[in-house]
Amino acid sequence: MEGMQAYGAGKAGGAFDPVTFFQQPQTVLRIVSWLFSIVIFGCIANEGYINRPNDAEEHCIFNHNQNACNYGVFMGSMAFLCCVAFLALDVYFPQISSVKDRKKAVLADIGVSAFWSFMWFVGFCFLANQWQVTKQEDNPLREGGDAARAAITFSFFSIFTWGAQTLFSMEKLKNVSFEEEYTKLFPPQPHQPFV
Repeated sequence: MEGMQAYGAGKAGGAFDPVTFFQQPQTVLRIVSWLFSIVIFGCIANEGYINRPNDAEEHCIFNHNQNACNYGVFMGSMAFLCCVAFLALDVYFPQISSVKDRKKAVLADIGVSAFWSFMWFVGFCFLANQWQVTKQEDNPLREGGDAARAAITFSFFSIFTWGAQTLFSMEKLKNVSFEEEYTKLFPPQPHQPFV
């Protein structure tokens, strides 16, 4: 256990190294998840709404279910923002000197990553089901089919990227004993009587 620090707390305040940062597997996964969320959001926002040649009102390409398009756009944009926020936290993480704050950051990362993995599983199932029951006669020009399939595919891939982020964060949490590190950082003081 010599030399092991609680999430690197002993090295807090070190210089930021962008090359090392972007070579970390968790950073790569965050960037990939960020790109997937852009693809999902963009596909549905750009080509997820169609109208019939004789109808002016636009409908969601997923079985005319407005909730499916709303879900994909909302979840894609929120996942995008979460990726940006946690990338910023990853950059700032080495500057955090408090073991307690580092533990909170890692636990938040685990919770958010697991949440997004689950939400993309739900999104994949929902979008795939709605696409499966979509009637082709509702879209005679076959518009937006590739975008719908891309949104479904990248929703599926997002399950695994967010799940892998959860596993990396759990590994980070598991590798450190907080009590031992806390006593190393802050050794107990002998009790002195009050005079």
